[in-house]
Amino acid sequence: MFVSIEGPILHADLDAFYASVEQRDDPSLRSRPVIVGGGVVLASSYEAKACGVRTAMSGRQARALCPHAIVVPPRMSAYAEASKAVFKVFEETTPLVEGLSIDEAFLDVGGLLRISGTPARIAAQLRHDVAEQVGLPITVGVARTKFLAKVASGVAKPDGLLVVPHDGELAFLHPLPVERLWGVGQVTGGKLREQGITTVGQVAELGETVLVSILGKASGRHLHALAHNRDPRPVQVGRRRRSMGAQRALGSKRRTPDELDAILVMLVDRLARRLRAARRVCRTVVLRMRFTDFTRATRSHTLPQSTANTEALLASARALVTTAAPMITTQGLTLIGVALSNLDNDDAIQLALPFGNYESGALDTTLDDVRDRFGSGSITRATLLGRDPGTSVPLLPD
Repeated sequence: MFVSIEGPILHADLDAFYASVEQRDDPSLRSRPVIVGGGVVLASSYEAKACGVRTAMSGRQARALCPHAIVVPPRMSAYAEASKAVFKVFEETTPLVEGLSIDEAFLDVGGLLRISGTPARIAAQLRHDVAEQVGLPITVGVARTKFLAKVASGVAKPDGLLVVPHDGELAFLHPLPVERLWGVGQVTGGKLREQGITTVGQVAELGETVLVSILGKASGRHLHALAHNRDPRPVQVGRRRRSMGAQRALGSKRRTPDELDAILVMLVDRLARRLRAARRVCRTVVLRMRFTDFTRATRSHTLPQSTANTEALLASARALVTTAAPMITTQGLTLIGVALSNLDNDDAIQLALPFGNYESGALDTTLDDVRDRFGSGSITRATLLGRDPGTSVPLLPD
């Protein structure tokens, strides 16, 4: 892993990524409100956002807010390809790129002053190159720290560029609402607002001890540092992800156990293939759930040994669904996700003697080869025939 200590830092974030890809690929959708996903909103264009449509909102609610919106099914393969093309532009801009997700990254451009010009010029060129080569709008924030660069891109959206000068950091940061601080969500924001604290500047004025008394030790120290733009984290290049995941929005419709199992199979199949393609193995399987009341729950299982075998991972995921069945039945499931964590390189584990039920990887390898050669839909399980393949893959593909 290479760690950069140079700075300044760009935070590049694609605008309404899934919806922008749909508008790029279908000219009839441009400048029109677009919703990706029917049962639950996976993404929406800025034209739909203007009507109040938000990610994770139910499709029914979204259509009520924006009845003239065009609803399209997700195309995860198209989004993955677009992401790869954008990251190629990032890496041609600077070798110091830290991917955060499928549609955003930090870029350290501190060493490029003599080669490429000022950070503002580099950021402007990056936006031009992404638009020209990939056909997508992207917003870039430029600042001395990761935190402030990400805040700047958030303020500049959509399709904008904002540079925060070194001598104007706190003047830019302090008037912003407290929710701009990382880690301030509905609960933390509510606690602060109960104390009359509504801006970042007011947080900065409080002593660390006072913040700790309100929010607890970890959160209080964290927010006190951010309010003064203290974020020493460098851009890290070459760090491999510790987990990968995929999820499926279900909408408000009640799913039968067979339907849930088919969705689970689909998720695990795709994740296992990605795992093997990245030459990695995993030890822990995590089940993620969201219910009709918007509460969430997770269940996890750690395997006796690391593996990339589809059937081993699927058996573990199915066992987790079984343990969560009473909760699913009573609360109603609107989203199901699977994550694989405790990842390692596939050459970093000791080979196990072939005494278990999942000793052979020949079938997995053969299926991967067929799909690589003829496409993902060229071969599938019988239980998945005729079913909607749409899934949400929020992490950057390996």
